[in-house]
Amino acid sequence: MTCRVAAVDCGTNSLRLLVADVDRDRAELTDLTRRMEIVRLGEGVDQTGRLSPAALARTIEVLRAYADIIAGFAAQSVRMVATSATRDAGNAAEFVRRVTEVLGVPPEVLTGAQEAMLSFTGATAELAADHGGPFLVADIGGGSTEFVLGPGPGGTGGGQPPVTRGGLGGIVPPDYSAISVNIGCVRMTERHLRGDPPTARQVEAATADIDAALDAVADAVPVPAAKTLVGLAGSVTTVAAIAMGLPAYDAARIHHARICSADVHAVTSALLSQTRRARAGIGVMHPGRVDVIGGGALVLDRVMDRFGFSEVLVSEHDILDGIAWSLARDSCG
Repeated sequence: MTCRVAAVDCGTNSLRLLVADVDRDRAELTDLTRRMEIVRLGEGVDQTGRLSPAALARTIEVLRAYADIIAGFAAQSVRMVATSATRDAGNAAEFVRRVTEVLGVPPEVLTGAQEAMLSFTGATAELAADHGGPFLVADIGGGSTEFVLGPGPGGTGGGQPPVTRGGLGGIVPPDYSAISVNIGCVRMTERHLRGDPPTARQVEAATADIDAALDAVADAVPVPAAKTLVGLAGSVTTVAAIAMGLPAYDAARIHHARICSADVHAVTSALLSQTRRARAGIGVMHPGRVDVIGGGALVLDRVMDRFGFSEVLVSEHDILDGIAWSLARDSCG
Protein backbone atom coordinates (compact mmCIF):
# COMPACT_ATOMS: atom_id res chain seq x y z
CA MET A 1 0.00 0.00 0.00
CA THR A 2 1.32 3.42 -0.99
CA CYS A 3 0.75 6.44 1.23
CA ARG A 4 1.47 10.07 0.30
CA VAL A 5 2.89 12.00 3.23
CA ALA A 6 4.37 15.41 3.97
CA ALA A 7 7.16 15.83 6.52
CA VAL A 8 8.35 19.22 7.78
CA ASP A 9 11.45 19.66 9.93
CA CYS A 10 12.07 22.99 11.62
CA GLY A 11 15.54 23.17 13.05
CA THR A 12 17.69 25.95 14.45
CA ASN A 13 19.04 26.94 11.03
CA SER A 14 16.77 25.53 8.32
CA LEU A 15 13.16 24.73 7.51
CA ARG A 16 12.79 21.67 5.30
CA LEU A 17 9.98 19.86 3.52
CA LEU A 18 9.66 16.35 2.10
CA VAL A 19 6.60 15.14 0.22
CA ALA A 20 6.93 11.46 -0.59
CA ASP A 21 5.07 8.32 -1.56
CA VAL A 22 5.83 5.55 0.92
CA ASP A 23 5.17 1.90 0.07
CA ARG A 24 5.18 0.09 3.38
CA ASP A 25 4.97 -3.38 1.85
CA ARG A 26 8.02 -2.82 -0.39
CA ALA A 27 9.81 -0.64 2.18
CA GLU A 28 10.33 2.06 -0.45
CA LEU A 29 10.20 5.83 -0.08
CA THR A 30 9.92 7.87 -3.30
CA ASP A 31 10.56 11.61 -3.19
CA LEU A 32 8.05 13.90 -4.86
CA THR A 33 9.78 17.05 -3.67
CA ARG A 34 12.42 18.09 -1.15
CA ARG A 35 12.80 21.74 -0.20
CA MET A 36 15.14 23.56 2.16
CA GLU A 37 15.26 27.22 3.17
CA ILE A 38 17.59 28.82 5.70
CA VAL A 39 15.32 30.71 8.13
CA ARG A 40 17.64 30.79 11.18
CA LEU A 41 14.77 30.33 13.64
CA GLY A 42 17.30 29.85 16.44
CA GLU A 43 19.10 33.14 15.87
CA GLY A 44 20.03 34.52 19.30
CA VAL A 45 18.16 31.83 21.28
CA ASP A 46 21.37 30.73 23.02
CA GLN A 47 21.73 34.24 24.48
CA THR A 48 18.11 35.39 24.94
CA GLY A 49 16.18 32.17 25.49
CA ARG A 50 13.47 33.38 23.09
CA LEU A 51 12.58 33.19 19.41
CA SER A 52 12.94 36.67 17.92
CA PRO A 53 10.07 38.34 16.04
CA ALA A 54 12.20 38.53 12.89
CA ALA A 55 13.10 34.84 13.04
CA LEU A 56 9.46 33.88 13.58
CA ALA A 57 8.39 36.02 10.62
CA ARG A 58 10.98 34.41 8.32
CA THR A 59 9.91 30.94 9.35
CA ILE A 60 6.17 31.52 8.96
CA GLU A 61 6.66 33.09 5.52
CA VAL A 62 8.44 29.96 4.23
CA LEU A 63 5.93 27.70 5.96
CA ARG A 64 3.08 29.36 4.05
CA ALA A 65 4.79 28.42 0.80
CA TYR A 66 5.29 24.86 2.05
CA ALA A 67 1.59 24.61 2.96
CA ASP A 68 0.69 25.48 -0.63
CA ILE A 69 3.05 22.79 -1.94
CA ILE A 70 1.59 20.17 0.41
CA ALA A 71 -1.92 21.05 -0.73
CA GLY A 72 -0.85 20.83 -4.38
CA PHE A 73 0.41 17.28 -3.88
CA ALA A 74 -2.71 16.28 -1.91
CA ALA A 75 -0.72 14.65 0.88
CA GLN A 76 -2.79 12.26 2.98
CA SER A 77 -1.02 13.04 6.22
CA VAL A 78 1.23 15.85 7.48
CA ARG A 79 3.64 15.94 10.39
CA MET A 80 5.86 18.84 11.43
CA VAL A 81 8.52 18.58 14.09
CA ALA A 82 10.57 21.31 15.74
CA THR A 83 13.88 20.68 17.41
CA SER A 84 16.67 22.38 19.35
CA ALA A 85 15.83 26.10 19.09
CA THR A 86 12.17 25.55 19.94
CA ARG A 87 13.03 23.26 22.86
CA ASP A 88 15.14 26.06 24.32
CA ALA A 89 12.75 29.00 23.67
CA GLY A 90 10.58 30.55 26.36
CA ASN A 91 8.00 31.69 23.78
CA ALA A 92 7.61 28.35 22.02
CA ALA A 93 3.83 28.52 22.56
CA GLU A 94 3.59 31.49 20.17
CA PHE A 95 5.49 29.49 17.55
CA VAL A 96 3.13 26.53 17.98
CA ARG A 97 0.07 28.78 17.61
CA ARG A 98 1.29 30.47 14.43
CA VAL A 99 2.39 27.22 12.82
CA THR A 100 -0.98 25.60 13.53
CA GLU A 101 -2.78 28.52 11.88
CA VAL A 102 -0.72 28.11 8.70
CA LEU A 103 -0.26 24.35 8.41
CA GLY A 104 -3.43 23.06 10.03
CA VAL A 105 -1.55 20.78 12.43
CA PRO A 106 0.53 21.76 15.45
CA PRO A 107 4.28 21.20 15.38
CA GLU A 108 5.65 18.59 17.74
CA VAL A 109 8.50 19.93 19.84
CA LEU A 110 10.69 16.85 20.05
CA THR A 111 12.89 15.78 22.90
CA GLY A 112 16.49 15.10 22.03
CA ALA A 113 15.85 11.35 22.19
CA GLN A 114 12.88 11.58 19.83
CA GLU A 115 14.87 13.67 17.37
CA ALA A 116 17.78 11.25 17.52
CA MET A 117 15.68 8.16 16.84
CA LEU A 118 13.83 9.73 13.90
CA SER A 119 17.16 10.75 12.38
CA PHE A 120 18.53 7.24 12.85
CA THR A 121 15.53 5.70 11.10
CA GLY A 122 15.77 8.09 8.16
CA ALA A 123 19.50 7.56 7.75
CA THR A 124 19.62 3.78 8.02
CA ALA A 125 16.32 2.54 6.56
CA GLU A 126 17.95 1.83 3.19
CA LEU A 127 21.35 0.65 4.41
CA ALA A 128 22.08 -3.01 3.79
CA ALA A 129 23.99 -5.12 6.25
CA ASP A 130 27.13 -4.86 4.12
CA HIS A 131 27.38 -1.16 4.92
CA GLY A 132 28.83 -2.21 8.26
CA GLY A 133 26.54 -2.01 11.27
CA PRO A 134 26.25 -1.29 14.12
CA PHE A 135 25.94 2.36 13.09
CA LEU A 136 26.67 5.54 15.00
CA VAL A 137 24.49 8.22 13.44
CA ALA A 138 25.59 11.81 14.11
CA ASP A 139 23.07 14.48 13.09
CA ILE A 140 24.86 17.84 13.27
CA GLY A 141 22.23 20.55 13.43
CA GLY A 142 22.22 24.25 14.11
CA GLY A 143 21.72 24.14 17.86
CA SER A 144 22.38 20.53 18.81
CA THR A 145 23.91 17.30 17.61
CA GLU A 146 22.15 13.97 18.09
CA PHE A 147 24.04 10.70 18.43
CA VAL A 148 22.38 7.29 18.08
CA LEU A 149 24.08 3.91 18.16
CA GLY A 150 22.04 1.00 16.86
CA PRO A 151 22.07 -2.11 14.68
CA GLY A 152 20.08 -0.58 11.82
CA PRO A 153 18.06 -2.73 9.36
CA GLY A 154 18.25 -6.41 10.14
CA GLY A 155 19.46 -5.88 13.68
CA THR A 156 17.90 -7.33 16.78
CA GLY A 157 14.61 -5.85 17.87
CA GLY A 158 13.18 -5.92 14.35
CA GLY A 159 15.50 -3.59 12.50
CA GLN A 160 14.21 -0.03 12.36
CA PRO A 161 13.37 1.56 15.72
CA PRO A 162 9.67 2.01 16.49
CA VAL A 163 9.05 5.69 15.72
CA THR A 164 5.43 6.80 16.01
CA ARG A 165 3.37 9.95 15.57
CA GLY A 166 3.48 10.56 19.29
CA GLY A 167 7.23 10.16 19.39
CA LEU A 168 9.21 8.12 21.87
CA GLY A 169 8.57 10.16 24.99
CA GLY A 170 12.31 10.26 25.58
CA ILE A 171 12.54 6.47 25.67
CA VAL A 172 15.16 4.78 23.51
CA PRO A 173 14.27 1.25 22.30
CA PRO A 174 16.31 -1.81 23.32
CA ASP A 175 19.59 -2.26 21.41
CA TYR A 176 19.88 1.52 20.87
CA SER A 177 21.70 4.25 22.76
CA ALA A 178 21.06 7.95 22.14
CA ILE A 179 21.96 11.40 23.40
CA SER A 180 21.44 14.98 22.24
CA VAL A 181 24.08 17.58 23.15
CA ASN A 182 24.03 21.34 22.62
CA ILE A 183 26.75 21.65 20.00
CA GLY A 184 25.70 22.77 16.52
CA CYS A 185 26.90 25.04 13.76
CA VAL A 186 24.82 28.09 14.77
CA ARG A 187 25.42 27.68 18.51
CA MET A 188 29.18 27.26 18.07
CA THR A 189 29.34 30.30 15.78
CA GLU A 190 27.33 32.54 18.09
CA ARG A 191 29.20 31.40 21.19
CA HIS A 192 32.73 31.38 19.86
CA LEU A 193 33.45 31.72 16.13
CA ARG A 194 32.49 35.37 15.71
CA GLY A 195 35.66 36.56 13.97
CA ASP A 196 35.98 36.88 10.20
CA PRO A 197 37.85 34.59 10.02
CA PRO A 198 37.71 33.17 13.56
CA THR A 199 40.80 33.74 15.66
CA ALA A 200 42.92 30.88 16.95
CA ARG A 201 41.63 31.59 20.46
CA GLN A 202 38.02 31.42 19.26
CA VAL A 203 38.65 28.08 17.55
CA GLU A 204 40.29 26.76 20.72
CA ALA A 205 37.28 27.81 22.80
CA ALA A 206 34.85 26.15 20.37
CA THR A 207 36.97 23.00 20.35
CA ALA A 208 36.96 22.84 24.15
CA ASP A 209 33.17 23.30 24.19
CA ILE A 210 32.69 20.50 21.65
CA ASP A 211 35.11 18.18 23.44
CA ALA A 212 33.27 18.68 26.74
CA ALA A 213 30.01 17.67 25.05
CA LEU A 214 31.69 14.62 23.55
CA ASP A 215 32.66 13.56 27.08
CA ALA A 216 28.93 13.31 27.79
CA VAL A 217 28.42 11.34 24.57
CA ALA A 218 31.12 8.89 25.59
CA ASP A 219 29.43 8.39 28.95
CA ALA A 220 25.98 7.77 27.41
CA VAL A 221 26.74 5.84 24.23
CA PRO A 222 29.09 2.82 23.83
CA VAL A 223 30.72 4.36 20.77
CA PRO A 224 33.47 1.69 20.42
CA ALA A 225 30.74 -0.80 19.43
CA ALA A 226 30.06 1.16 16.23
CA LYS A 227 31.61 -0.05 12.99
CA THR A 228 30.35 2.79 10.80
CA LEU A 229 29.91 6.51 11.45
CA VAL A 230 26.97 7.95 9.47
CA GLY A 231 26.95 11.74 9.20
CA LEU A 232 23.79 13.75 8.53
CA ALA A 233 22.65 17.29 7.76
CA GLY A 234 23.96 20.28 5.84
CA SER A 235 27.28 20.76 7.60
CA VAL A 236 28.27 17.16 6.88
CA THR A 237 27.06 17.11 3.28
CA THR A 238 28.73 20.44 2.54
CA VAL A 239 32.06 19.28 3.97
CA ALA A 240 31.74 16.12 1.88
CA ALA A 241 31.01 18.10 -1.29
CA ILE A 242 34.08 20.27 -0.72
CA ALA A 243 36.26 17.24 0.01
CA MET A 244 35.03 15.59 -3.18
CA GLY A 245 35.94 18.67 -5.21
CA LEU A 246 32.44 19.06 -6.64
CA PRO A 247 31.95 22.25 -8.69
CA ALA A 248 28.30 22.47 -7.58
CA TYR A 249 26.17 20.74 -4.98
CA ASP A 250 25.09 17.30 -6.23
CA ALA A 251 22.99 15.38 -3.69
CA ALA A 252 23.06 12.16 -5.74
CA ARG A 253 26.87 12.06 -5.72
CA ILE A 254 27.13 13.08 -2.07
CA HIS A 255 24.64 10.50 -0.78
CA HIS A 256 26.54 7.52 0.66
CA ALA A 257 29.95 8.97 -0.20
CA ARG A 258 32.71 7.97 2.20
CA ILE A 259 35.01 10.80 3.30
CA CYS A 260 38.22 10.02 5.16
CA SER A 261 39.15 11.76 8.41
CA ALA A 262 42.20 13.46 6.89
CA ASP A 263 40.01 15.12 4.26
CA VAL A 264 37.46 16.21 6.87
CA HIS A 265 40.24 17.75 8.94
CA ALA A 266 41.75 19.52 5.92
CA VAL A 267 38.39 20.98 4.86
CA THR A 268 37.63 22.07 8.43
CA SER A 269 40.99 23.81 8.80
CA ALA A 270 40.51 25.60 5.48
CA LEU A 271 36.98 26.76 6.33
CA LEU A 272 38.03 28.11 9.73
CA SER A 273 40.89 30.08 8.15
CA GLN A 274 38.73 31.65 5.43
CA THR A 275 36.72 34.85 5.50
CA ARG A 276 32.98 34.68 4.96
CA ARG A 277 33.49 36.20 1.53
CA ALA A 278 35.90 33.42 0.60
CA ARG A 279 33.50 30.74 1.83
CA ALA A 280 30.68 32.32 -0.15
CA GLY A 281 32.73 31.76 -3.29
CA ILE A 282 32.79 27.98 -2.85
CA GLY A 283 30.58 26.45 -5.53
CA VAL A 284 28.79 23.95 -3.26
CA MET A 285 28.11 26.43 -0.46
CA HIS A 286 24.51 27.37 0.30
CA PRO A 287 24.36 31.11 1.08
CA GLY A 288 22.67 30.40 4.40
CA ARG A 289 25.58 28.26 5.60
CA VAL A 290 28.40 30.68 4.81
CA ASP A 291 28.71 32.10 8.31
CA VAL A 292 28.14 28.86 10.27
CA ILE A 293 29.79 26.10 8.20
CA GLY A 294 33.06 26.34 10.12
CA GLY A 295 31.31 25.47 13.37
CA GLY A 296 29.53 22.49 11.86
CA ALA A 297 32.69 21.20 10.23
CA LEU A 298 34.55 21.50 13.52
CA VAL A 299 31.94 19.35 15.27
CA LEU A 300 32.36 16.61 12.65
CA ASP A 301 36.15 16.84 12.80
CA ARG A 302 36.21 16.55 16.60
CA VAL A 303 33.78 13.60 16.57
CA MET A 304 36.00 11.67 14.16
CA ASP A 305 39.17 12.52 16.05
CA ARG A 306 37.77 11.80 19.51
CA PHE A 307 36.23 8.46 18.62
CA GLY A 308 38.83 7.28 16.11
CA PHE A 309 36.70 7.01 12.97
CA SER A 310 38.81 6.81 9.83
CA GLU A 311 35.90 7.79 7.58
CA VAL A 312 32.30 9.02 7.64
CA LEU A 313 29.49 7.62 5.50
CA VAL A 314 27.52 10.67 4.37
CA SER A 315 23.73 10.47 4.11
CA GLU A 316 21.33 12.87 2.43
CA HIS A 317 18.48 11.03 4.17
CA ASP A 318 17.77 12.04 7.73
CA ILE A 319 15.03 13.11 10.11
CA LEU A 320 12.73 14.11 7.22
CA ASP A 321 12.77 10.52 5.98
CA GLY A 322 12.24 9.27 9.53
CA ILE A 323 9.16 11.49 9.85
CA ALA A 324 7.83 10.17 6.52
CA TRP A 325 8.27 6.55 7.63
CA SER A 326 6.51 7.30 10.91
CA LEU A 327 3.53 8.81 9.07
CA ALA A 328 3.25 5.82 6.75
CA ARG A 329 3.26 3.44 9.71
CA ASP A 330 0.87 5.31 11.97
CA SER A 331 -1.44 7.48 9.88
CA CYS A 332 -2.07 5.76 6.55
CA GLY A 333 -3.71 2.55 7.54
